[in-house]
Amino acid sequence: MNLKSIKYIAPSLLIVGLIIAFFLKKENPKPITILPFYGPKTYSAKKDTVYHSIMAFSFTDQYGREITNQTTEGKIYVVDYFFTTCKSICPIMSSQMERVQEAFKNESRVVILSHTVDPEEDSVEVLMNYATEHKAIKDKWYFLTGDKPTLYEQARKSYLLDAEEGNGGEEDFIHTDKFALVDWNKRIRGYYVGTDSADVAKLIVDIKTLIKEWEWKQRE
Repeated sequence: MNLKSIKYIAPSLLIVGLIIAFFLKKENPKPITILPFYGPKTYSAKKDTVYHSIMAFSFTDQYGREITNQTTEGKIYVVDYFFTTCKSICPIMSSQMERVQEAFKNESRVVILSHTVDPEEDSVEVLMNYATEHKAIKDKWYFLTGDKPTLYEQARKSYLLDAEEGNGGEEDFIHTDKFALVDWNKRIRGYYVGTDSADVAKLIVDIKTLIKEWEWKQRE
């Protein structure tokens, strides 16, 4: 090939490359809906927004395994707080959470963390029985127990699920009907009433929206 041929071919290759890049970008459009971020935010030295994120944790699940923030690394997850002897909102919340599990039972990027607010009563064995009752899938739906002050601190300071002051002491108690949606970067992206079937339906839709956002981010 002589220099004259290269002179004409090079611009043509550039044009082809630009066309390919255009169509690749077109196939990866920005999602129409981006879920909001919840919690306090700060700004970095470069004036970038730094959103509230979930702090590190370590609890024990219904199988007696240690579950940490590494377990949820790179995953979208739904959080709630309950206790197995509850006769009011908790059974409804757990039944609604079954819907969430069913919707994403084949989606490995989505998991559920249900924390007990009564660790003295909710032992690993008790949690396993409760998990079985609600058809929890292993490695999909984790029922967690641990140190009460730590569980409560996580609810209040990480997931922002309870505005009441408390230290997890003997007289302290959390009883919330809220579900929190957390993204792959450990940022809160939504709150939902766990006893409201319509709100839980919205949660399921929002998880699908969040998956689309995640996929878009990965292809940027």
